[in-house]
Amino acid sequence: MIPEISQPDDRELLDAYSHAVIRAVETVGPAVVKIDAGRGAGGSGVVFTPDGLVLTNSHVVDRAAHLTVALPDGRSMRADLVGQDADTDLAVIRVSSPTSTSLPWATLGDSRSVRVGQVAIAIGNPYGFHHSVTAGVVSALGRSLRAQSGRLMDDIIQTDAALNPGNSGGPLVTTRGEVIGVNTAMILPAQGLCFAIASNTARFVAARLIRDGRIRRSYIGVAGQNVPIPRAIARANQLAVTSGVLVVSVEPDSPATTAGLLDGDVVLTFDGGAVTGIDDLLRRLTDERIGMPVALTILRAGRKRQLTIVPSESRSKSG
Repeated sequence: MIPEISQPDDRELLDAYSHAVIRAVETVGPAVVKIDAGRGAGGSGVVFTPDGLVLTNSHVVDRAAHLTVALPDGRSMRADLVGQDADTDLAVIRVSSPTSTSLPWATLGDSRSVRVGQVAIAIGNPYGFHHSVTAGVVSALGRSLRAQSGRLMDDIIQTDAALNPGNSGGPLVTTRGEVIGVNTAMILPAQGLCFAIASNTARFVAARLIRDGRIRRSYIGVAGQNVPIPRAIARANQLAVTSGVLVVSVEPDSPATTAGLLDGDVVLTFDGGAVTGIDDLLRRLTDERIGMPVALTILRAGRKRQLTIVPSESRSKSG
């Protein structure tokens, strides 16, 4: 006789799922705030330090005349901008209150440990409905998403946990109550396509914003566009790349001018790394390269040439 294999009761599975979500919300929920940025704008945020530092989206607080933070327990207090970075759509604000040391705060988890299919919980204030919760799964990892500044954001978490206007800046949470992302965008009218900035990115950016008030990036002073490299030219110059960045214009008195870059040059590599498009170049313009000589490989009149360029510090608002 074949023994019967007992199947788990659906009610038990549902109860386990419910309890996991409830525990996560009870752990992180008290640290999720509603942000009023004036002019009818606002969003969500999450307190991530005991002394009242709040992580949110740059677009939530951008150009705000004043900031007010409301906690789930009913307290409302003023907040000040510590720093923001439009290129990663992240900002840090600080609650201004003598009781800020008693604020509940959430833990930033390691987004590298996130797996596709695991439960993801979003907490925020969609359409002003205070402290709303949605749940789903992590749909994909390592997505890229264009920030409102035009720069490409990498290491984005995709989830089907429903987001709506007002969720921006709120946390994406695991069932263990760890923040693995900062909710940033949804695609309308798509269903179940929502995105969060990975917590490891948020941790790095937040540390720099707390230290400097902004993200420092390097700059070379060119405007460019993506172009394909004709096969004949690629073969003649023994190039491994099939595209590059065409220099459309060079700013006066810029590092590019000093290095000898000209309109019509095609940038192929930067500091040894292939530049197949504008986004590749922007990714390499980090603060570590400010004031450091960098090798640049270009095509000029169909021939490969080597230049040396010394990036300077960008003075844009976002770095």
